[in-house]
Amino acid sequence: MSLYLRPGNLQEALDGLSRAPAVIAAGCTDLFPATERPALGGPVLDITAIAALRGIAETADGWRIGATTTWTDIARADLPPGFDMLKQAAREVGSTQIQNAGTLAGNLCNASPAADGVPPLLALDAAVEMACATGSRRMPLSDFITGPRATALRPGELLTAVHIPQAAGQGASRFLKLGARKYLVISIAMVAARIVVDDGGRAAHVALAVGACGPVATRLPGVERALTGLPLRDLTGAIDADAVAAALSPIDDLRADAAYRRHAAAELLRRAVSGAVSEPEEALR
Repeated sequence: MSLYLRPGNLQEALDGLSRAPAVIAAGCTDLFPATERPALGGPVLDITAIAALRGIAETADGWRIGATTTWTDIARADLPPGFDMLKQAAREVGSTQIQNAGTLAGNLCNASPAADGVPPLLALDAAVEMACATGSRRMPLSDFITGPRATALRPGELLTAVHIPQAAGQGASRFLKLGARKYLVISIAMVAARIVVDDGGRAAHVALAVGACGPVATRLPGVERALTGLPLRDLTGAIDADAVAAALSPIDDLRADAAYRRHAAAELLRRAVSGAVSEPEEALR
């Protein structure tokens, strides 16, 4: 591979990766700040000219979001209410300039515990699509991010898309984050919530995810089960702080200690659920 490659199609990019490892460049909003030199080191594979990697398409099974789709693209997309939490997160990713350049795949592959896109995607039951020169594979997003700055990508692979199942578009959803300032926030804690109601006014499906409170963002299946089947008016009060804390592995750092994160996660979940169920009941179906 040459020092800098900017292919116009996916196969050319994958063929280049099969010959030699490379630094993958897209929006570069995380890549450049992490580079402690005047230029990127090693061969660089710039994937921004591959049209097939950008955009949101509805499929027979749900939705496909291409790897280089930007946060501005997501915020402006015409998507059902189940995606509102992802669009809200998109508007929280740095500044407007960052949202214009930063990509979905970059946010996932950077694998920061505080990546804004991960909790809403987890609550949307997202799966990631990866490709190499000889084929492709999918896995749940929950299995893709394996730790801080670590993913399940193999040598020669490229994350090409995120898939959302049809059922995940249902319901109302909210994303909330807590930081030390109003703008350009690095999260102390953040949550995503999606609620689907049945004809009897009860929670038929609950999806809850928390980020920035442990090595990786996580769903809260135990808390979800406790809320499922309850009348909407009872959901907020049924979120048990101890159950939330038990599902997390919060850390102490410069932004907050673990105890504060546990408290913040439970409170943010209550607010996110309250916001979601405040929608007209027909919007929750």
